[in-house]
Amino acid sequence: MLAAALRDLQWRKRRFVIAIVGTGLVFAMTLVLTGLANGFRVEAQRTVDSLGIDSFLIKSGVAGPFVGSSPFPPTEVDRAARLPGVTVAVPMVYGSTTIPDRGSSRNVNVFGVGDRGAGMPTVSEGRAPTNPAEIAVSSTMGRGVGQDLEIGTRTLRIVGVVDDSTLLARQANVFLTVAGAQQLLFSGQPLISSIGIRGNPTQALAGYRVVDRAGAVDDLVRPLKGARTSISLMAGLLWVVAALIVGSMIYVSALERVRDFAVFKAVGVSTRSIMAGLALQAVVVALLAAVLGGIVSVLLGPLFPMRVDIPTAAFVLLPVIAVVIGLLASVAGLRRAVMVDPALAFGGP
Repeated sequence: MLAAALRDLQWRKRRFVIAIVGTGLVFAMTLVLTGLANGFRVEAQRTVDSLGIDSFLIKSGVAGPFVGSSPFPPTEVDRAARLPGVTVAVPMVYGSTTIPDRGSSRNVNVFGVGDRGAGMPTVSEGRAPTNPAEIAVSSTMGRGVGQDLEIGTRTLRIVGVVDDSTLLARQANVFLTVAGAQQLLFSGQPLISSIGIRGNPTQALAGYRVVDRAGAVDDLVRPLKGARTSISLMAGLLWVVAALIVGSMIYVSALERVRDFAVFKAVGVSTRSIMAGLALQAVVVALLAAVLGGIVSVLLGPLFPMRVDIPTAAFVLLPVIAVVIGLLASVAGLRRAVMVDPALAFGGP
C-alpha cells in the first residue's frame, strides 16, 4: 500500500510539485516572520551585552533603564559604587533623536556611556568618544571615522564605528560621552537615565531598584510588543494556509482514486493500510516543502530591511510541525477513503 502511495506521487508529480512549492513558500515566509520577531530581541540582547554592564540601578516605579527610564541627578552614582557587591558604578544616559538621511530624517538611539569597558561597546574602527563633541556610530549608518554627523541640534565628529549595533527594528545606535548625551537630550542638564553596575549588588539604594540584563532587554523590546504579536498572528495564519494547501491536494487525490480504494478493499487491503498510504503522501509533501521553505527563508532573510534572525530551534521544529500539518491536512482525504464502498470495484454506483 505504501508503494502504491509513492507510485501515485510519481504519477501525479506535477500536482504534487506545485503543492510542495506553494507550501514551501508558505513555510519560508513563516520562518522569516519568526526571524523578524526574534530579531527584535536579538538586537536588544546584543546591545545590552555590548555595554559590558551586569545590572542597572533605576528609580523605583519606572519600567526599565532605557525606554522606560525616568531621568534623575547623577549624585547617586558615588553612593551606588559603595553598595555591597558593586565593583564599578557608572552613569548612563539613553534617549532618541533624529539625523538627516537623504532629504528626510531617521531615528537613532542615543547612549551616553562611560569609558571603554564600563559602558562603551568595543569599536571595530577608530576609538571611543572622549569629549562631548565626539560620537561613535553603528556601522549600519554607512558613516566613517573623521566625518561630521548632524544629529539633533548639534554637529559631532565621528571618532569610532561599532559593528552592526541596532535597536527597535534596525534603528542605528550612537554612543557619546555622558556629558555629550546630556547636551543632546537634556539641553545640558546634569541628568542620567540609570546607573550601570558591574558586580552583584546585594541591595539597592532607597527609592531605587536593580534590573539585570534580561530586564534591560525586556525594556528595550517593550515598544515592539504590538508588532511582535501581529507578526506571530500572521505566522499562525500561514500555518493554516499551509495545512489547507496540503489538505486540498490530498483530498483531490483521494477523490480521483475512489475506484482504486474500492479495488484495494475488495481484495482485502485493510482500511488502515489505505489511510497510511494517504497519510504518507501528505507527510512526504510536507517534509519536502519544509526543506524547500528552510532554504528559501535563508535566501529571503538578507533582503528584508529589518533584522531577520531565525532561531535554530525553528529549523529543527519545522519538519516536526510539517509532519503534524501533513497528518492533520490529510484528515478529509482519509475520511473519503474510509467511506468508499468496495462494490465500486465491480462497477457499482
